[in-house]
Amino acid sequence: MDGQATVDNETSKPRVNNRRHGVLDAAAYRFRRQGFAATTMRDIAADAGMLAGSLYYHFKSKTALLIAVHEEGVRRIADAVDAAVAAADPADPWQRLENALAAHLASLLDGGDYAQVVIRDLPADKPELRATLIELRDDYEQRFRVLVDALPLSRPADAGWVRLMLLGAANWSKTWYRPDGAGPAEIAANFVRIIKHGETSGTTS
Repeated sequence: MDGQATVDNETSKPRVNNRRHGVLDAAAYRFRRQGFAATTMRDIAADAGMLAGSLYYHFKSKTALLIAVHEEGVRRIADAVDAAVAAADPADPWQRLENALAAHLASLLDGGDYAQVVIRDLPADKPELRATLIELRDDYEQRFRVLVDALPLSRPADAGWVRLMLLGAANWSKTWYRPDGAGPAEIAANFVRIIKHGETSGTTS
């Protein structure tokens, strides 16, 4: 079995896989700080410690690389949200939503590059790329559609507005969040409390 490239152990993954992860990390770093348009493949290759030409072995274009970064970012956030929902009481839709929202906020506020790329403004001059990235977001946000639709709202027709409000506020949290204020769990609890009871604990972030 020595030398086989199918070993699942993290330290035994094939070199090409490890290199690909390094490229994704470098791309996420650059896309977050410079944006898609200002970032070059040469920048990413330099950060990943390889020649620019070698980068195309892993990704055929900068567009493909941005899609891969978004896929990885969405996967990380989705995994955190799914785990949080699984830990909630399945019979309590409010707790399930609160757990999901807290995990979503924590993912956005942990300082990681991937999540910040995911919520960054999409390239306006590339409609096909934009459509692909929106589809990735929509697939992820379907979780919140299901969670909000399960709430016993007095006006079920408002579920769509509630979902948009929650995700809009959460995705903008990097702008208004203060590290010395309420944390993701408390913010999520207050957001859900407002929807459920029309009141908060009185503290803000």
